[in-house]
Amino acid sequence: MLASKAYDYLKAVKAQEIELGAVDMATFGLNLDGVYIYKNVNTDSQFMSMERIASGFYKVVADYYPMVVGRPSVSKNGKGVMIVDPDNLCMPDIAELTVNHPAEAFFETRDNIDKAKNTVKFFNLRKFYHDSGVSRPPQATYNRDNAAAIVRVIRFAGSNYVALYISMSHVLFDGLGATMFFNNWAECTRNLDNPSHTLQNPPVNDRKIVTDYFDTVTAVEPPHTKHLKEQSTVSIMPTPDNFAPILIATPGNPAFEEQHLLHFTPDKLEQVRHDIDKAQTTNLTLAVLLSKVVLQAGIQAFNSMPKWSYVMFPYDCRKSAGIPTEYSGNLSFSAIAPLESQAVLDGSGKELAQAIKAHCSKTSGEYAKSTIDTIENEIGVLFQAGASLCNSANSSYVGLTNLRYMPLYSIDFGYGGPEILSCDYFTGEGMSRIYANKQDGGIDLVMNIKDNLFEYLKTSEELLKYADVIF
Repeated sequence: MLASKAYDYLKAVKAQEIELGAVDMATFGLNLDGVYIYKNVNTDSQFMSMERIASGFYKVVADYYPMVVGRPSVSKNGKGVMIVDPDNLCMPDIAELTVNHPAEAFFETRDNIDKAKNTVKFFNLRKFYHDSGVSRPPQATYNRDNAAAIVRVIRFAGSNYVALYISMSHVLFDGLGATMFFNNWAECTRNLDNPSHTLQNPPVNDRKIVTDYFDTVTAVEPPHTKHLKEQSTVSIMPTPDNFAPILIATPGNPAFEEQHLLHFTPDKLEQVRHDIDKAQTTNLTLAVLLSKVVLQAGIQAFNSMPKWSYVMFPYDCRKSAGIPTEYSGNLSFSAIAPLESQAVLDGSGKELAQAIKAHCSKTSGEYAKSTIDTIENEIGVLFQAGASLCNSANSSYVGLTNLRYMPLYSIDFGYGGPEILSCDYFTGEGMSRIYANKQDGGIDLVMNIKDNLFEYLKTSEELLKYADVIF
């Protein structure tokens, strides 16, 4: 149980009301999460101290992120807002638990390409939940008064590894904002003994700077929005006038638990780019490879050839909008390439890369403004997107969130950064996350893909030329 001193930091929270943007509102029901595995290399008896981890969390929230302990509501003018009431805080759910197994029981290992280094380790989340006796924590959602932030410090019997599990409501941050929060939390924890310490790069929380920017922008509808409207078999539902309370009441989307992991060593990752189109980025050529092999696996699994294949990349609008990198809210949008499946099968890798790039390079503020207008006026397009962006007999889908260059290994609470990166089950069949693997310099690709589909995917000769199937 935490000492009262940890909670004392929350006494600094001040009453306030923070207006939510349309993109914030559209993320109700979604989570951001991470599982970070730290190694106690110096056998420090206070390693990853629960008291310090929690105290640092409360301090960074009180001093810089009061919205984390706010409660969503609707203002008098019908806008979605976060109300921070010091007498009625939405308290984070922070706890410590010990697993009666060593962490190594949940590791998968592979030989390192550098023979002078240790084997490469991966954390198998599916095995952890199946064998550890630990139930998956509740989702970080405002429904049923669950916390908007859930933290678990997980210790393992007879092991020098500690896992830090984090899940937070997507309403608070996008991926960039969340990563900044995790690093700022760690910085506050490292400096708890220095009361005068201030963050090196404090967050910018004012949502008004986003509203002011988009008020100057003329929307341009991206081709994928027109495509999704054309694919709808019913009239697109307009956004109700009172959409704020409807979105706030969105139930937590169930996490997709059929998670799989592929690993690409640095040389194999470069080979993908060289074989497909060495003039393009690794991210784009990886999307080409996946779009082909996932479609082929889907045809086998569903015994059907879908008409459309989709590739999706999220993109950050901060730089193009001139908004500070430190902006903490949601400012990420989706660039989607609708591709005819026959062209995906028959086209060369270079042709497919160019087709995806033509669609997914449309990342200007004008396209982002169109997305905001869609949320505010034609929310039914989002539901149509949900029906199309999945793997089924009717469509093939690859969504790629690139976390490779996010400063996740720098999340240092005073004991060094994490050794292994992982994540909890996240929402969205067909979505994948790319993590850097610092153990060998390659990448880990966490895939949300149905087990029956993965059975075909993991035997794909085209995929296995480059990737190692971990689980």
